[in-house]
Amino acid sequence: MRKFVFPVFILVTVFSGIAIVNYSFKPGPGASEMQMPENIKTIIDQSCFQCHNIDSQNDKAKKALDFKSFDDLGKVRKITKLRDIAETVEKGEMPPKKFLENNPDKKLTEEQVKILADWAKKEASALIGN
Repeated sequence: MRKFVFPVFILVTVFSGIAIVNYSFKPGPGASEMQMPENIKTIIDQSCFQCHNIDSQNDKAKKALDFKSFDDLGKVRKITKLRDIAETVEKGEMPPKKFLENNPDKKLTEEQVKILADWAKKEASALIGN
């Protein structure tokens, strides 16, 4: 029995570690990972992705924006979502204040707001063809 338990424990530990590592910003079944510059991905991973993905427990947030399936959206929906991202972060509405009470480290700096908003506007314009 002991010879069997140890290998099973090792397998469970290894696969659990892989699952945790793969959680950050990976696409779900049938979805493709959103393509973006590394600095944008870092900001989103830090302050947005926890709530805005299909695996989130926050139903309202994942319904509003799911980064795991973003690239699967049609052109018009992408443009709308990108404009919403820019407007929402510029107004200081995201991350929400209630969330920041328990996670103050997730607050976007002024520089991060500018970087994220500028990127979203640029991406939306590129999709429009401007």
